[in-house]
Amino acid sequence: MYRAPVFLRQLEPRTARTNSEVLNFALWPFAVMTAIHQIFVMGTNFNVTDDFAPVYKASLAFLHGHAIYNDNVNLTDPHYLYPPGGTLVIAPLAFIDPMHSKWCFVALNAVAIIIAWYLMLKLFKLSVKHWAAPLTLLLMFASETVINTLAFGNVNGCVLLAEVLFIVLLIKRKDLWAGAIMGLTLTVKPTLAPMLLIPLLRRQWKVFIPAVGVPVVLTALALPLIKDPMDYLRRTLPYSIQARDYFNSSIPGTAAYWGLPSPLVWAIRIAMGVLVAVSIWLLYRYYRNDEVFFICTSTGVLLVGEYLISGLGQQYYSMTLFPFLMTIALRNSVLRNWPAWLAIFGFTTYDKWLLDHWQSLGRDLEYLRITFGWGLLLIVTFCVLGDRYLAARRDGRLGTGIDPLFLLPERGAAPLPEVTDPVPGTVDERESLEEDDDLSAVAEPERSVAR
Repeated sequence: MYRAPVFLRQLEPRTARTNSEVLNFALWPFAVMTAIHQIFVMGTNFNVTDDFAPVYKASLAFLHGHAIYNDNVNLTDPHYLYPPGGTLVIAPLAFIDPMHSKWCFVALNAVAIIIAWYLMLKLFKLSVKHWAAPLTLLLMFASETVINTLAFGNVNGCVLLAEVLFIVLLIKRKDLWAGAIMGLTLTVKPTLAPMLLIPLLRRQWKVFIPAVGVPVVLTALALPLIKDPMDYLRRTLPYSIQARDYFNSSIPGTAAYWGLPSPLVWAIRIAMGVLVAVSIWLLYRYYRNDEVFFICTSTGVLLVGEYLISGLGQQYYSMTLFPFLMTIALRNSVLRNWPAWLAIFGFTTYDKWLLDHWQSLGRDLEYLRITFGWGLLLIVTFCVLGDRYLAARRDGRLGTGIDPLFLLPERGAAPLPEVTDPVPGTVDERESLEEDDDLSAVAEPERSVAR
């Protein structure tokens, strides 16, 4: 009779006792079920856009010795754009039939996204038990970039994992491994190339040995095995770097769609380039010793600048901005303001703004929100850093950094108490029922309680 109630009590749903537990219990089911839906429903259902089909076709042609770079680039269908070295890397995809190969590829990218999510939590010193863990997982899998990456069968998930690994290895000073990860990524898709400026600024020279060597070696191995390697240089490469007027949210692509004059386009691109340069200079000058903030924020600035200024920027490239968005967990983050998150809304949400009754307005809203979102995020970052610099110069404290005054410790203040987790069932835990949890909250000093 005693064992039955004890057994049933173990199956009873636990009631939250702290605000953190309330958020965990509420967010985890949404996060897990959203991830399952995107992987098993969106990732396996039929979709009009299929990025995987040309990749599989090229892999199959490579294995059979047929021409690869012979797409009709005048069509708007997805084209195969990977360079010869990337073709060698992805060729094993064609060892099985197309359907199961795509499912394996989707699963690989889903696992890569989840691993990247976990590594980002560790990077920002957040526990899986913290309510930020399910919240970030939910927001990631509810974003357009993850949904369409899995639905289209794109490689962005693996690129995100490579980016996060590169950041972690840079911080740990494992330069050769960081360079190898970057080199493998650049071999397939050169999206992360601007990030090489970060080890250059940090004088981590060894990164460049494998970062350059891996693509060179893999390309040298692939060239003799590809039937038409020169067609990549003659046809595919020129197409991949030109500003097309469809599925392109970069400034040149948007300008081509709306027919803007070339001088205006170049003026906007140069202005955005200046914002990138000044932001990177301020970050390097005053934050290079704050490694996580410097590397993740610089990464975001560089990649947003690339997507805006280069010839091609697509919305689901925004997945590589996740480490930048995670800096919201840092007290000196440049994203702790509403304009930043208005910008992030523009390029991350899966919402469609096409309007049946006002079609012209709807097209403008839908096609411009990504470009405006990237641009606004770059402007906000520049303005926050610039305002900090001007305030610090005005106060005569540039020598000690440009963090705002509210982040600086008061003179003669006692050191902050150590953060400790309450032991389950203790009085300290019961007293924390009314406390609000915060990403950067510091625990109050322990109080003695009469028993």
